[in-house]
Amino acid sequence: MITILLPAYNEEKSLPQLLERIAAYGQANPAEPYQVIVVNDGSRDRTPEIATAYAARMPVHLINHDGNKGLGAAMRTGLAAAAKVVGPNDALVTMDADNTHDPALIATLRAELNKGYDLVIASRYQKGGQEIGLSPARHIFSKGASTLLHFFFPIQGVRDYTCGYRIYGGSLLQRAVATYGGRLVEEQGFTCMAEILIKMARLGARVSEVPLVLRYDLKEGASKMNVSRTIRRYVVLIAHNWRQ
Repeated sequence: MITILLPAYNEEKSLPQLLERIAAYGQANPAEPYQVIVVNDGSRDRTPEIATAYAARMPVHLINHDGNKGLGAAMRTGLAAAAKVVGPNDALVTMDADNTHDPALIATLRAELNKGYDLVIASRYQKGGQEIGLSPARHIFSKGASTLLHFFFPIQGVRDYTCGYRIYGGSLLQRAVATYGGRLVEEQGFTCMAEILIKMARLGARVSEVPLVLRYDLKEGASKMNVSRTIRRYVVLIAHNWRQ
């Protein structure tokens, strides 16, 4: 079983396109069933209604936050929910809900996981990876963040520390939840993805990457990232976790 976790905030324009692409992935890979968990993080648009409508024709499960609590809180809720349904031989995929990640890549991620890895990252920085539609400033920021994190937290096989498109083996997810509990995700913003990676690496997770073509040109609406706040949180994340 593949469980796909989508943290979503105000994604009424992108979510239908993404769910259609996930359904197409499921049809193309019938040997392994899938399910989708949408964590609606207090959206003020029709995001929850869209998820509910799709649940009538594909395996979508909706979890609602009563307000916008941030990506970290949505990931914390989603990982806790996934840990209850993902078995040791199953897998969890996390994706952005803005349609910038291609669900067709799940098959490649799964194949890499089956080689004996515990966690596989869809990486913009592997050969064949690319960012389409991302501004030069955002490219420099994202690449710089991964470079900085690699300096303080070198993890074999990892070049992209911040991308949210990943697959986790079920046994690793269970071990992480059992070890960290509610402390698995303590960051509230976009820095939570680096935090999760660092903590899972400390459990001895074997990590690999496959190339990702990030289609930022398909994103509807402006980015929700506050760059200056995210920079401050990376500094705090490093201070809290370095040499632990």
